[in-house]
Amino acid sequence: MFRTLVTMSLAAGIFTGTVGPALAQDKAPVKIGWSAWSDAEFVTKLAAKLIKDELGQEVELIQTDVAPLYQGVGRGDLDAMMMAWLPETHADYFAKIKDKVTTLGTVYDGAKLGWVVPKYVPEDAIASIEDLNKAEVTEKLNGRIEGIDPGAGLTRLSEQAVKDYELGDYKLQISSEAGMLTTVDRAIRKEEWFVATSWSPHWMFGKYELRYLDDPKGALGKAEHVDVLARKDFEKDNPEVAAFLSRMKLPIGDLEAAMFNAQETSYEKAVDKYVEDHPDQIKAWLGQEDG
Repeated sequence: MFRTLVTMSLAAGIFTGTVGPALAQDKAPVKIGWSAWSDAEFVTKLAAKLIKDELGQEVELIQTDVAPLYQGVGRGDLDAMMMAWLPETHADYFAKIKDKVTTLGTVYDGAKLGWVVPKYVPEDAIASIEDLNKAEVTEKLNGRIEGIDPGAGLTRLSEQAVKDYELGDYKLQISSEAGMLTTVDRAIRKEEWFVATSWSPHWMFGKYELRYLDDPKGALGKAEHVDVLARKDFEKDNPEVAAFLSRMKLPIGDLEAAMFNAQETSYEKAVDKYVEDHPDQIKAWLGQEDG
């Protein structure tokens, strides 16, 4: 329901034309959109805290699904988003709005999509996605691949992987990140076999012992970079925040550690700890380096 309301509010802004001009005012809240993925939640809330505390700007965070997120930035209803997975995962969404947005920078690179199994599953049984076609493996996995949101790029690529690897005896279970993680947690507690769609960075690799399956056909793509996109003219309307977002870049190892901390405590506490533990990095993002 919350996501539906957010999507409706974005649509309302498009038709009334009330959003764009207001955002040009220096002290208007910076509107940053995000989807409910753990990496996006952490980097977005970290940016919001620094924009508010260090740059003196109010921030409005708007959670919605991936498609309206891209539409919102492209139409100017949102100032920015920090979770554009490129060049492949979000290729379809980006292609529709690429001429209407500005890429401010890359917030982290080395991101990866794939299918994972728990490490207690023997590699001689399942090392590659191709191994899922073994009759005994299909039976152990109950013909299920645990998936996430229907609109996610990972879901689209996973549906193609099912076709590429001719996994006709499997069903990709469309769910959500939370639904996939619940299934994974339950299976690991019982030491049951499973295969799930996943990505790095993700806190689940800090909590569970997992391994990616080889993808010899390259169906799920290669290493990705995650970019910050802004509406047209945002750099002109709010140069200080735009410059900050363009400099904000996290090492992927630091990000995964922070995401795991967020799961063990809260995102707010994890953000505070990250700021406390990385003063030099924060200064660089803010353009405050010594000398």
